Amino acid sequence: MKPSRIILFVTIALVIAAFFVFDLTEFFTVDFFETQRDAIAEFQNENPWLVVFVFFLIYVLVTGTSLPGAAILTLVAGALFGLAQGVILVSFASTIGATMAFSITRFLFRDAVHKRFARYLTAIDRGVEREGAFYLFALRLVPAVPFFVVNLAMALTPIPTWRFYWVSQLGMLFGTIVYVNAGSELGQIESLGDVLSPGLWISFVLLGLAPLLAKKLLDFIKSHKVMRKFKKPKHFQNNLVVIGAGSGGLVAALIAATVKAKVTLVERHRMGGDCLNTGCVPSKTLLRSAKMLSYAARAKEFGFERANVTFDFAEVMKRVQRVIQKIEPNDSVERYTELGVNCIEGDATITSPYSVDVDGQEITTKNIVIATGGAPLIPSIPGLTDGAYFTSDTIWDLRMVPPRFVVLGGGPIGSELAQAFCRFGSKVTIVEQTPHLLSREDEDISEVLLEQFESEGIQVLSNHTASRVEEDGGERVLVCVAADELERRVPFDAILVAVGRKPNTDGLGLEHVGVAVGEKGEVVVDEYLRTSVPTIYACGDAIGPYQFTHTASHEAWYASVNPLFGPFKRFKADYSIIPWTTFTDPEVGRVGLNERDASESGIEYEVTRFEFDDLDRALADEEGRGFVKVLTPPGKDRILGATIIGPHAGDLLAEFIAAMKWGKGLKQLMGTIHIYPTLAEANKFAASTWRKKHAPENLLAWVKRFHTLRRGFGREQDGAAKAA
Repeated sequence: MKPSRIILFVTIALVIAAFFVFDLTEFFTVDFFETQRDAIAEFQNENPWLVVFVFFLIYVLVTGTSLPGAAILTLVAGALFGLAQGVILVSFASTIGATMAFSITRFLFRDAVHKRFARYLTAIDRGVEREGAFYLFALRLVPAVPFFVVNLAMALTPIPTWRFYWVSQLGMLFGTIVYVNAGSELGQIESLGDVLSPGLWISFVLLGLAPLLAKKLLDFIKSHKVMRKFKKPKHFQNNLVVIGAGSGGLVAALIAATVKAKVTLVERHRMGGDCLNTGCVPSKTLLRSAKMLSYAARAKEFGFERANVTFDFAEVMKRVQRVIQKIEPNDSVERYTELGVNCIEGDATITSPYSVDVDGQEITTKNIVIATGGAPLIPSIPGLTDGAYFTSDTIWDLRMVPPRFVVLGGGPIGSELAQAFCRFGSKVTIVEQTPHLLSREDEDISEVLLEQFESEGIQVLSNHTASRVEEDGGERVLVCVAADELERRVPFDAILVAVGRKPNTDGLGLEHVGVAVGEKGEVVVDEYLRTSVPTIYACGDAIGPYQFTHTASHEAWYASVNPLFGPFKRFKADYSIIPWTTFTDPEVGRVGLNERDASESGIEYEVTRFEFDDLDRALADEEGRGFVKVLTPPGKDRILGATIIGPHAGDLLAEFIAAMKWGKGLKQLMGTIHIYPTLAEANKFAASTWRKKHAPENLLAWVKRFHTLRRGFGREQDGAAKAA
């Protein structure tokens, strides 16, 4: 560090240290001002300009060195100088002091910070260069972050000093007026009647409402900034246009129609979206057929000598389509038309905050909901796209079981389909980059699933990265690289890509209307599921991060109700309890925290487990694999989270979901009657296990003495009876 910087740094440090060492904070309190008010007023009458100068200088020094006291000084300004003069003084003093702190910090630290953290700050710098003035104005207008922190943080960005000055002065003006006005009213208190004066109460009300009013003003400015480029129609054809007829879009359209709003639903492909056509419904249908084959393979466990099942895989896939066709009427155009939804097939493009173009037809609307879902993510692996590969969207075109089947990705989709095809006769290899299957789950969960997979003949290559696909002697080979950098060659006849999903947001015209999207293409929304354009909302896989059918339906309620009734009431999306299930065999169901999440969040917890091999019904069903695991705060029965790996885990999880939703603990769960013999008893026994660990031993000792006395024994007699 240069000598000039060292001298300045030491000087500032000494000033701050002296402020606290000599306890100068006592001079920046309301009590001090009240005790000295008469003396200050007398001195001010004799030396008005000197008081103005000294006050201005003190305010600049306090804010310029980031010392506490600016809020008190602002109130004092109102009491000493009145509203008009006080606002002028504070507005300029606070801005000059903030710019002073900004300049000092930039001079001392900006070069060093950028040199060390350049790669992390590049994106921030780009954002500040593009929208820095607006970011600063928002922070000044709604002081969620203390102003002195804003001064120091902005100094590390490339925002010009002059821009920092005028934006700060403008942004702080509203708060300055409110605080100075409150101070001017306080300064006029002479009697009890003054305390009850309307002016003082109005000042206090303004002080309390300032953050809310500032937020409303900021929302208006943001809305105006986005919407001013577009002409608002005088009349609208719709209250709501929903783009995408998957689980989220269908629910959003249904809610709008139910409350008698005019709604148009646009779908470019098939009603029902991924869930009905390529996701939940076909995959669970296939898994059920595969389960039948697994029972045949386990015939001896159920007391049979053998069981042989012959099948035609093409017929199995026909069954998948039959099930889809049975459910299709629930999501059909006919049904939704009867319910009052205007259904249109075509490609939708958002042309303005008030209009959507569908294949050349412009539709005007008060609000828009983006519910376009997601699509399989295809990694950039050399050679992969040179030949045929399957995804969760296209695997349903298969009509023959591939002899050698490679699955890229050991997440829920990859694990489910890997097990299904293994049971149909494929030699399956899973290639997973992370250390274990289902990387979001705890390792003890993954170990149970891995043991099951290996017992069925599935090869799992964890900590392996797919490097490339090659042709070798007429067959395709996946080349993987292990954690030790050794290559492994896996020949295959079919390969399934199941490494994740990406939002379907391309081609919607989002960039044209100013809808912000994230790095992965996801639509960015606030807590009300509103996008950066106030009239446009979004839900489901298009926003993430919970890519589940039930979550999309849950979000659709907020994405439709908030725009329809926003002028009166808005609702923040509730993500406090999000459950999910992976439908492998055994199933894995989870709600709330697991051990990994709790540890990463620094949350203290204790674990209670109950094994299925100790449950009567599981033993009768030959399903003794897995366990129920519950996390609670140390010594308390409140449920932080529950994970179940075992038979029908998704169904059993519902009891924990309800308990967490309604604030019930393990004691209430234990006290609930469960039918014998059912798998649901596992939940009760898990709760009982927790209760046994927390039995009140001291109380039980006294209870034992009580019962001993009731039998007519004293301590000595009771001891003799035991010895006998």
